[in-house]
Amino acid sequence: MTSDENSENFGDSRDSGDIGDIRNSGNAENSGAARQESAPGGPRLAPRPTGVLRSTAAGHDLVLTRTFRAPAADVWASVTEPGRTARWFGPWEGDAAPGRTIRVQMAYEDGAPWCDVRIDACEPPYRLAVSMVDEAGDWHMELLLAEADGGTRLELIHHLTSVEGVGEVGPGWEYYLDLLVAARDGAAAPSFDDYYPAQRDYFTSLT
Repeated sequence: MTSDENSENFGDSRDSGDIGDIRNSGNAENSGAARQESAPGGPRLAPRPTGVLRSTAAGHDLVLTRTFRAPAADVWASVTEPGRTARWFGPWEGDAAPGRTIRVQMAYEDGAPWCDVRIDACEPPYRLAVSMVDEAGDWHMELLLAEADGGTRLELIHHLTSVEGVGEVGPGWEYYLDLLVAARDGAAAPSFDDYYPAQRDYFTSLT
């Protein structure tokens, strides 16, 4: 699958069909509530962190969740179709399939750099595992989707070999997931200043 008009979503040999242009109609109900809200008659409340740290045989998993009132296929489209990832993370280009590498633009980072991302596993519409290497080291992430009670729970799992720097990494993922929520709701994008350094101590305390 290439990055031209015929490439609209991640797939594998079992499911390489286009999800289609599903409209962004799924509202989000955040498990743990990281959304920004306005206090009645007062200033906007700060987003609340949702991340938890779980011990694993290889180190730790940093896990963050959001819950959407939408089917898994629709949420999957938001996290895989390049036109929709561009609204909250960044566009991507390349031949998207397990074992292959695509180019992803970090549209909300300084300079909006492009980076290589390897697709380690892709099981539409429930699991996507990717990895990348940059100046900060190796990154191994998974997105897990599960349908329940008429909605879809999304877990972002960052597999960590060290908890060093989790105070910086955690707020970043909270920010990106709330960008996803805002993109799906058609709401204004959150400000990173509301996440970092405000949430740094929370994530550092998890260690």
